[in-house]
Amino acid sequence: MVRVKSQIESADIRTGWLDLLFAPRAVAFFVVLGCGAVLAVATTLEPASGGIGTHTQLGLPPCGWIVRLDLPCPTCGFTTAFTNVVHGDFVSAFAGQPFGAVLACATAVFFVGGLVVLITGAPLGGVLCRFWTIKVTWVVLAMLILSWGYTMLRFRGHI
Repeated sequence: MVRVKSQIESADIRTGWLDLLFAPRAVAFFVVLGCGAVLAVATTLEPASGGIGTHTQLGLPPCGWIVRLDLPCPTCGFTTAFTNVVHGDFVSAFAGQPFGAVLACATAVFFVGGLVVLITGAPLGGVLCRFWTIKVTWVVLAMLILSWGYTMLRFRGHI
């Protein structure tokens, strides 16, 4: 007995192919948009000389932790690090806020990767999913905490 595909089954197959074709590109579009916006804003800023406070050029208030506790928050120096990275001053970026510099570099890599997926449809998202494990999550959290400790020592003048 020969089975003839119904119109519903054919539509499901077409929809599945469309999902496979456009879903990675849709995600890539938003990755490129988000990463590109962050990097573009960073190009318009001048890095703060002390390594903290560049965000105030965007009309944001000074860090509440510094104002209230006289200690930098875990993300203090990120905007300055991003600004230094997009201006090509990697030494100042890593000296000011190491994790912020790593994150800025990762943002640039994701921007380029997103462009590749957007243009070619290459399945790069799968690579990230295979790479990202619980161990990687713990390493990233440890890097953030160590970087925050470094920033606090630098803020107090110990480094």
